[in-house]
Amino acid sequence: MVSVLPVLVVIILLKERVFKMGLTYRDAGVDIQAGEEAVSRIKNIVKTTFNQEVMSGLGGFAGLFAPDFSKYKEPVLVSGTDGVGTKLKLAFMSDKHDTVGIDLVAMSVNDILVQGARPLFFLDYLATGKLMPAKADEIVNGIAEACRQAGAALIGGETAEMPDFYEEGEYDLAGFTVGIVDKSKLITGENINPGDRIIGLKANGLHSNGFSLARKVFFELNNYNIDTRLDSLELTLGEELLKPTRIYVKPVLRLIEEFEINGLAHITGGGFPGNIPRIIPKDLGVIIEKNKWPLPSIYKEMQSLGGIDEKEMYRTFNMGIGMVLIVKNDIVDDVINMANKLGEKAYLIGRIIDKNNFIIE
Repeated sequence: MVSVLPVLVVIILLKERVFKMGLTYRDAGVDIQAGEEAVSRIKNIVKTTFNQEVMSGLGGFAGLFAPDFSKYKEPVLVSGTDGVGTKLKLAFMSDKHDTVGIDLVAMSVNDILVQGARPLFFLDYLATGKLMPAKADEIVNGIAEACRQAGAALIGGETAEMPDFYEEGEYDLAGFTVGIVDKSKLITGENINPGDRIIGLKANGLHSNGFSLARKVFFELNNYNIDTRLDSLELTLGEELLKPTRIYVKPVLRLIEEFEINGLAHITGGGFPGNIPRIIPKDLGVIIEKNKWPLPSIYKEMQSLGGIDEKEMYRTFNMGIGMVLIVKNDIVDDVINMANKLGEKAYLIGRIIDKNNFIIE
């Protein structure tokens, strides 16, 4: 009797070989078709950010941008890069992805703004385990909206699909911007002097910092969820925390044109003591008067629910102030009035002192 075992082995080996030869990238978890669909969906959105300086469309190997240097005597390029951080967890929990793109752009363009730079263009990086074209569409819509607000062209980016690298439904975002300023108009903080006044521009919520602590307080220690409604808040907790970062570019550039701004600080990670000292001469200090602006309810709730020390609050969160301007005392009222006319809410929140100290009183 002839054994069928060798025949079965051959059949199995042949099937395995055919299977291996027939594998596709999609079988490994990367859907090229989904990527092409995502690009197709966002092309028209991206074009809404273009201006005459953009030389290339979406889909090339690189973005081309020809800046108009004729307006500048000594043009200086200023670059910045950042991400959104763990605020993305709120987007995952809420399944709401149209605001984190605004956060992404805001974090970079606000950073280069403090040097007096006008953003020229922006590039983004989206990484995920499985690409969902509709979700990518939402994210890029937010990025494009923010680019329009900042006057920056979205000239390129990268979408990376990496199976098994991210949890299902999760993704990460990073961004990069380049701006321009005339060398003579660079804002470096070197002209800051004792007696200069500190103006704060209102923030739109937590912006994009402190979310690891915020999530711990609300969702871990107190077992709230994104749909929780607190008496002190007009929105649900999820809606409040997902408010997008305010983009200060256009109003602040107008203020720079009209007034001598000695210093600017973007209040991000590190809060007040982590950011304002970065722009003042080392032998000077700061006094912040915390009662000069209304503290948003979200911070009161966090501090109470988490038993957080006030000093920790001010070095973790923006506490309702997203951008700081430092000006001479004799123009402070004019700057505040113009900022308010430009749609900002400006407050006189402190002053520069001649001692190397940081005081919140």
